[in-house]
Formats: sequence, structure tokens, C-alpha cells
Amino acid sequence: MDIRLDGRNALITGGSRGLGRAMALRFAESGANVAIVARRAEVLAETRAEIEEVSSGKVVTSAADVSTLEGVTSAFEQASDALGQIDILVNNAGASAARPFEQITDAEWQADLDLKLFAAIRMIRLAVPGMKERGWGRIINILNTGAKSPRAGSTPTTVSRAAGLSLTKSLSLEYAADGILVNALCTGLIVTDQLASMRDRNAPDKTLEEFQDFMGGRIPLGRMGTAEEYANVACLLASDAGGYVTGTAINIDGGSSPVT
Repeated sequence: MDIRLDGRNALITGGSRGLGRAMALRFAESGANVAIVARRAEVLAETRAEIEEVSSGKVVTSAADVSTLEGVTSAFEQASDALGQIDILVNNAGASAARPFEQITDAEWQADLDLKLFAAIRMIRLAVPGMKERGWGRIINILNTGAKSPRAGSTPTTVSRAAGLSLTKSLSLEYAADGILVNALCTGLIVTDQLASMRDRNAPDKTLEEFQDFMGGRIPLGRMGTAEEYANVACLLASDAGGYVTGTAINIDGGSSPVT
């Protein structure tokens, strides 16, 4: 199946590296114009050049901190000014934060909620009016499998992600009649540029290849997933081909999560 996004405009937060970069590349290859948002302008410029190598569409970058209202507003305005409208919104910004509950301060709780929950809320609030007017929209919230099945010591991330899961389901029902589909992807172990830092935290004595093999051996499919496989699912949800899918939270985890 050739999934196409011709003529669509996509905004992806956390779009300069990892899963965000992979989704931006896949969307652009499928014909979409893309706006990518991240904090570091130099990394955004590198990713923009990569995207422009595979697509003739527009590529917009916005250096902004979406954990703040000002950052969200600036990023959305830059994207919509350059592209004209936002058809597809991917709320991807956020890194894992998992510590024992008693060690987490109020400031750390607030920072996690600001980046992973309120950034999505604020972006959706800006994107929905135009989507409603056009009768077409796609919102994809990037979560992790802990949103469904948290483990011990996984706060604050799993709490923020569980709130994102509830947000996804609620808005899918609220906006279905407007032609706006709202879904979530629950992320398992995927090979991205964060693999090295994961290795450094958990098994600094192992090489990257050894660590990847070790982690993959704990997954039913016997390996970690690729960012490209992840992006393929996102592209389907963003397209007309996924037009009867809303209110879902799809696990992309090689079968690891006990909750489907």
C-alpha cells in the first residue's frame, strides 16, 4: 500500500531527532509539507537538510520550548504562517523521566506535565479550530506503554503519559463529528539516538550493539524496533487510508506490553 499525504501540512514537536525526525522524513517522503519543532536550532537545521534531500515539499523549522505557552504559540504561528494551515499535529516532545516517587520534587512534576501534557493540550487548542473549519484533521499523541501498564519507579513519566491517553480518548469522541481523528502511539523499545544514553545509565560496560541485543532479547519479537517502522504506523494514522481509526492507543513495542 502506498500511503500518501500529498497536499497535507504536518507539525511535529520534538521533530529534530529520534522518532520525531523519522516521522518527519516519512511524512515528507509521502508528499506532506512538514514543520518540525525542537529547542536546538542547529540540530533542526541538520534535520531540515536531511528532509529536503528526500522531498521537494516545504520544510519549516521552529526553535522553541513547547513546555511553555509562549513556546507553543510561537511554534504554531511560525508553522501556520509558513504552511497556511495545519492538517496533521504530532505531539512528540518529551524525554523519559523515571525516578522513585519520594525523590521527585514539585518542580520536577510540573516540568514533566508541562512538557508532556500541557504542550499537547496547548498545541491541540490552537490546531483544532482550523481542522474543524475544514472538516479534516489528524492528531497523534506520542506516549509510551507505561501509560497503560506503569511499572514501579516510573513516575513522573507514566503519570503524564496516562493523562495523555485520557486526553486522546476524550478528544477523539468530542471531535469525531468534525472529521478530526485523535489517536495515540504507545512506544516500547525503539532504536533511536537515545540508545547510547540508555546504555550509559543501565549498562555502561556494554557496547551499543551488545546493549541493543540484550534489550531486544527481552522482547517477544526478539529485537528492538526501528524508528522507520514506528514512522510507518504514524503515517498510516495521518493519512486518508487510516480514516476509520480514532480513539485508539496503538502499542509499538514488539508485543512487550501486557495491556493491549
